[in-house]
Amino acid sequence: MKTTSLHRTPTLIEALSPILVMLILLGLGYAFFDLPPEPLMVVSCVFAGGLVKYLGYSYEEMLGAISGKIAKTMPALLILITVGLLIGTWIAGGTIPMMIYYGLKVIDPKFLYITALLLTSIVSVCTGTSWGSAGTVGVAFMGVAIGLDANLAATAGAVVAGAYFGDKLSPLSDTTNIASAAAGVDLYEHIAHLLYTTLPSFLLAAVVYVVYGMSGNLHDVATPEKVVEMISGLEQVYHFNVIFLLIPVAIILWGSITKKPTIPVMLLSAFIAILNALFIQKFALADVINSAVNGFNVSMIPNDVQVSSDLARLLNRGGMNSMMGTLLICFCALSFAGILSLSGALEVIINHLLKLVRSTASLIFTTILCGLTMIGVTCNGQISILIPGEMLRDAYIERGLHPKNLSRTAEDSATIIEPILPWTAAGAYMAGTLGVATLSYLPWAILCWSGIVFAMLWGLTGFGIAKLPKQ
Repeated sequence: MKTTSLHRTPTLIEALSPILVMLILLGLGYAFFDLPPEPLMVVSCVFAGGLVKYLGYSYEEMLGAISGKIAKTMPALLILITVGLLIGTWIAGGTIPMMIYYGLKVIDPKFLYITALLLTSIVSVCTGTSWGSAGTVGVAFMGVAIGLDANLAATAGAVVAGAYFGDKLSPLSDTTNIASAAAGVDLYEHIAHLLYTTLPSFLLAAVVYVVYGMSGNLHDVATPEKVVEMISGLEQVYHFNVIFLLIPVAIILWGSITKKPTIPVMLLSAFIAILNALFIQKFALADVINSAVNGFNVSMIPNDVQVSSDLARLLNRGGMNSMMGTLLICFCALSFAGILSLSGALEVIINHLLKLVRSTASLIFTTILCGLTMIGVTCNGQISILIPGEMLRDAYIERGLHPKNLSRTAEDSATIIEPILPWTAAGAYMAGTLGVATLSYLPWAILCWSGIVFAMLWGLTGFGIAKLPKQ
């Protein structure tokens, strides 16, 4: 890209102004006008473009910077599209429904809270959707809790924790893919590194739920009707051949362990799921292809099979088109980041931040503070991961720290914090769906806030902090 001597470096105020404008627009847009984030990000891009023009850059240079930024993250964006394909085919093939089916059948009243955590985690990991898991299996567990006269806040907390465990660790999750893309880290390497903070948080939550559940009086109560209906509906719709339906999952696990290229592995898994849908579930070819493109829909099921509304909410999802909204947000955020990178604003901001950073612990703390600020103001998980990733990646590399430390900490301070903030869309959704106020289930959603504690602890001790090779 050709540059001229007319270009100048922005001052700190100039460098901060586009980010402040973005935060104000998104904050006010969500809080007072309930506006979608995409047009607000476009306005932020226009403001940033005005600053870059003022600094002496041309329109062609702006387009080049945006194109370059999108090109670097294109593999991750393609993975997002493939994720939609995978979810649609896995549901049509019966892989995801089978896991939900066997999970619902093992509910034991004495272990209600830990079962809610475990089963919601499994469903969320398999589907990559926290909202879908909480809105289906989570709602079923709330019905169980009401029938058992259990602690509804504790049950809701366990459901939210399980739902976001999967949202954080699933290779099908949009935020997981975005975090790895923003930091420039391989998807499976990012997921493996997340275990340093997520697994201790999960175990801590599990211990609390087991102890609390065993100390209560939840014994020998019949399984509620809503759970029975979901199990019966799944039995009518699908044929559960355990060996064949687990092959798509085994392929993904094999690809993760052997570090094979992500997209070909996902496509192979989706192909096997399509064969399962055709030859085991007996769906029509047109319906299976439609599931891959537009998502599975219960209208594909024969009319003589009755499907409850709860089961329909669980099954009606997936497809490549389901990822278009997430991709649009990514393109808007990446355009904003590309313009900022061209202006040198990120370097100016980071240089001032790094004057305060004296150690690995302070860099981790700065990342957490940045993530909390972004999610608290923008209320958008994707943007709250993308912007810190773009801003701080070079700072980690300059200090010899692997960028996967950044992607992990960005998730610790944004992805799983979102559902415990009452004013975010996720917090409002969880409260409305589960029927428990956000602040009521917050203490019980242990995994959602303890990840920050472990992130800071590992930053102080150096445990789980990956270093870059000297070269």
